[in-house]
Amino acid sequence: MSQLHIDRLLETTIKKGASDLHLHVGRPPVLRLNGRLRDLATKVLEPDDTMALMKSITPERGQQEFTEQGGTDFGFAFATADNSASARFRVAVFRQKGNVSLVLRKIPYKLLSFEQIGLPPIVAELCRRPRGLFLVTGPTGSGKTTTLASMVNFINDQMDRHIITVEDPIEYYHQHKKSLISQREVGHNNDVPSFAEALRRALRQDPDVILVGEMRDLETIESAIRAAETGHLVFGTLHTTGCQGTINRIIDAFPVDQQEQIRVQLSTTLLAVLSQALLPRTDTDGMVAAYEFLVVTPAIANLIRENKTFRIDSAIQTGKKFGMQLLDDHLLDLFQSGKINAEEAIDKSRRPADLAERMGARMNRPDTEKENERAGADRAK
Repeated sequence: MSQLHIDRLLETTIKKGASDLHLHVGRPPVLRLNGRLRDLATKVLEPDDTMALMKSITPERGQQEFTEQGGTDFGFAFATADNSASARFRVAVFRQKGNVSLVLRKIPYKLLSFEQIGLPPIVAELCRRPRGLFLVTGPTGSGKTTTLASMVNFINDQMDRHIITVEDPIEYYHQHKKSLISQREVGHNNDVPSFAEALRRALRQDPDVILVGEMRDLETIESAIRAAETGHLVFGTLHTTGCQGTINRIIDAFPVDQQEQIRVQLSTTLLAVLSQALLPRTDTDGMVAAYEFLVVTPAIANLIRENKTFRIDSAIQTGKKFGMQLLDDHLLDLFQSGKINAEEAIDKSRRPADLAERMGARMNRPDTEKENERAGADRAK
């Protein structure tokens, strides 16, 4: 396959509105379209095909990293031949069964407003805070990057701030508006070698707002909390589900003898946790995000400090006046408004059997009872 062919594949990805392009040996190119995998009507890919496709778009440093470590990640911009459409792509190249595979995720240039992605109004208020930690969580592909980009864009439009983003790789490119934007890419031979190093350096770069693309290790988590403590607004992401689980995950990342101190720090620095899932729509093409949202009120700060995070779900239920909501409540709202189907809602639910009962839907997943038992055990702790 030639460079021209990869151009056609990317053009098809953009024009069909797909979120991802998969290139694997033994199967034709595959698009993820509205959450579903769909083969393209082309030849089955062979080892030489995926190798040529990889070399056609991967920079030299990425090819070297792939050779040495079996994988590399990078981002690049693409425009169709007639310039009618363009997008950035985040690319993951990896070796499997001795062959080259690629996954290219499309990152739209267009930044969405809070209303367009369905965020509660209080998010705008929280983005105006001068300090604190705001976490956006969810599994891979849940839209965390888009949500964070919308928050950065809101601040950039509305306030004069120095915003530093630390990403691997940079996905959305922001232009200087009312704010000043510094975007640093993590990786060997890139802007900075690690997230933790970028955060250490950021504190000397006169930041107001810091975005940490991924809080993937203890050092980065610790640095993010410290930055929030010292008078900066910090946005971070974790691959966790649910607000309660996110807080527990952060605390459990620390040694046992430090956990009490971290609970105190979190209780004073944490502003909010937004945990999200992305589901295919049934009322139109595209995807819709479902959110669980926690705002750290004095009562919730006290629960964190006193190691009573098992009560957070109940506190979210009673905190609707602050814009809080549980994921399953939002899933039910989306289902009842005809935006998603029952099966997708139950699949993303934290308590599938409970949600199915509220929907009046039949459960057809064999592991549902076990999941519900685990959820019940979590509530009983």
